[in-house]
Amino acid sequence: MSIVKSFSVGNGDMFYIRHNSDNFTVIDCCYDTEDNWEQQLAEIKRLSKSKGITRFISTHPDDDHIRGLCDYVDEIGIVNFYCVNNEATKDDASDDFDKYCSLRDDSKKAFYLYKGCTRRWMNLDNEERDHAGIHCLWPDTSNADYKAALKDAKNGESPNNISPILTNSVEKKKFMWMGDIEGDFLEKIKDSINFPDVTVLFAPHHGRDSGKIPKDILKKLNPKLIVIGEAPSKNLNYYEDYNTITQNSAGDIVFEPDTSGVNIYVGEKKYSVDYLDDDDCSDAYDCFYIGTLTSN
Repeated sequence: MSIVKSFSVGNGDMFYIRHNSDNFTVIDCCYDTEDNWEQQLAEIKRLSKSKGITRFISTHPDDDHIRGLCDYVDEIGIVNFYCVNNEATKDDASDDFDKYCSLRDDSKKAFYLYKGCTRRWMNLDNEERDHAGIHCLWPDTSNADYKAALKDAKNGESPNNISPILTNSVEKKKFMWMGDIEGDFLEKIKDSINFPDVTVLFAPHHGRDSGKIPKDILKKLNPKLIVIGEAPSKNLNYYEDYNTITQNSAGDIVFEPDTSGVNIYVGEKKYSVDYLDDDDCSDAYDCFYIGTLTSN
C-alpha cells in the first residue's frame, strides 16, 4: 500500500512517498529539532531500505527546504537527485546549500525536471519494475517569466519561483506539490499549465498569503483537500472555501489512498475536522486516524 507523509518540521517542508511499487521518493528536507530529525531520518532509512529505486526531489534551494541535506546525505545517501536546471547562488551560502549545488551539478546523480519530462521508473515502467507515477507539469523552460526567475536565482535573489509543479497519482487519487511558487508568479504563468483535478493539494509557500493560488486556478484544480503548511498564523491564507488541514495544529500528516478514498492520520491526538467520513480505521504510522476523504 502506498502512503504519502508530510512531516511537521516547523517553518519548512519535508515529505516522502512510499510507493506501491519498487520506488521511494523524498521531497525536500528540513531539520527541525535534533530528536525529530533523528527519528525522521531513521524512518526514511527503514522504509526505503527495501525499495530498489530511491529519489530525492529538491523543489528549490531555500534553507527551509534543504536544511539538514548534509546530514541526509551522510546518513541515508542520495543516488538520484531531482531538481530544476539552475545556477542559484547565495551570498550567505550554508553547508547545506553547497551540498545542494554539488548534487545539482553532478552529472551522474542529477536529473533536471521540466514540463512533461519522462524517466524510467519516475513515470515510465518496464519489465523490471513499475513506475512511481510522478509527473512534472512545470517549468516550461522556454517561458520568459521562468527564465526571469532563473536569472533572479542566479543573481542571489529568492529561488521560490523556480519551483517545479509535481503530481503523484495513487489509486486514482492525485497529490500535487508546488514548492514555494508565489501567487503573483502563478498568475503570470497560469495559461501555460494544464491544471488537472487533484485530490490533495499541498498549498505553495507553506500556505502563506504570498503563495495564495489564484481563484481561477483553484477552480481548475478543484482540490478535495488543501494542506496548509507550517508558518506563522498571521501569514497564512486559510482557503476558507475548501476542506483544509492546518499542519501547525495537526502535526505530522499521513495519507493512505485506497480504492474508496484516502485514510488520513495526524500526529496530534486532539486534532479533528468535520468533513471526513469514519471508516473505522485503527490508528497507524505512529499517528491518529481522523477520518477518510471519500471519492464522492
